[in-house]
Amino acid sequence: MAIIKGNADNFETEVLKADGPVLVDFWAEWCGPCQMIAKVLEEVSAERPELKICKVNTGEEMALAQQYNVQYIPFLLVFKKGEVVNKITGFQSKEEILQFIDEA
Repeated sequence: MAIIKGNADNFETEVLKADGPVLVDFWAEWCGPCQMIAKVLEEVSAERPELKICKVNTGEEMALAQQYNVQYIPFLLVFKKGEVVNKITGFQSKEEILQFIDEA
């Protein structure tokens, strides 16, 4: 499944009402670790096509970032049936992200 851009207009539909699990990446353009994890998420997306990945730019979507108490980025959340079931912050390797998803 393709990586989608999350925003206030589509977050409910794409994340909260999604049928399967959704990995949400809160990030910013100026954040070096966010740029590094973007490449890892592309690999995860290719390896797990059933997983929806949604990237939310905290600079553009401050209200969403505040709603989910984003204090550090990158900040990854796994949602299932509209609920946060796991969260982690900072750069993670592909293996760590896959384990993080599997634990959710």
